[in-house]
Amino acid sequence: MADFRPIMTNEGINTLYSTQVVDEHGETREIALTGERPLTIYLDKKEIVTLMTMGSQPELLTLGYLRNQGLIQSLSNIIAIQVDWDVEAVAVTTQQQQLDIDEILSKRTVTSGCGQGTMFGNVMASLEKLTITCSDFTADTIYQVLAGLTEYNKVYKQAGAVHGCALCSNSGQVQVFVEDVGRHNAVDAISGWMLLNDVSGADKVFYTTGRLTSEMVIKVAQMQVPLLLSRSGITEMGLSIAQKIGIGLVARAKGKHFLVFNRIEQYKQ
Repeated sequence: MADFRPIMTNEGINTLYSTQVVDEHGETREIALTGERPLTIYLDKKEIVTLMTMGSQPELLTLGYLRNQGLIQSLSNIIAIQVDWDVEAVAVTTQQQQLDIDEILSKRTVTSGCGQGTMFGNVMASLEKLTITCSDFTADTIYQVLAGLTEYNKVYKQAGAVHGCALCSNSGQVQVFVEDVGRHNAVDAISGWMLLNDVSGADKVFYTTGRLTSEMVIKVAQMQVPLLLSRSGITEMGLSIAQKIGIGLVARAKGKHFLVFNRIEQYKQ
């Protein structure tokens, strides 16, 4: 565990609501709805971005987002992360050397993330020096991860409209699981949890229910996780970036079926 922790609120909110609907038979039913709220991140009083989130772990989401965007230099430089849902904002106070935020924000890419994800130019530049070593993995590794996740996806099972992401050990043990309305939010929250608890990704497997786009591959690479597993498909750019960095990619993983897209030579049946 990390010795240092910033001052943090604990403002996770109710993620499920209910509404009445009429089904195809004209019968009235009450069903669950997934919550969705805007959360604007302020870094040292500078507005960075507004994320649409379920709101269950806003502090971890904020921490992971800033980490993955290269906007915080280290955990020890953060003084406080304070969420206030009355104004739908989170204020992050640091003691780090001031960044040229305007320059960083000017190089903005709107990604394919749900709710319009964003990625800044300094993130893309940082990939040039990033290399990850993916060790051998087997079908049992994949099956164990999928089996370990069967008791999760609680919000999805009740209301749908969310993605789930998990950080797992090679033996399939789930270290942390997060659901949110966007897969990029879920991966950022896990990144925040890893940073806060000083957890290495080098010996882990990352799972997502969402598709493996360039954004997802980049975020997982920044977390130094060597094997990325998805229930969904993969984009050409996602595969291309994984090939350059060295991440193992396994997609369309459901039941006993999966496809290995990258690091095929590391897959040992």
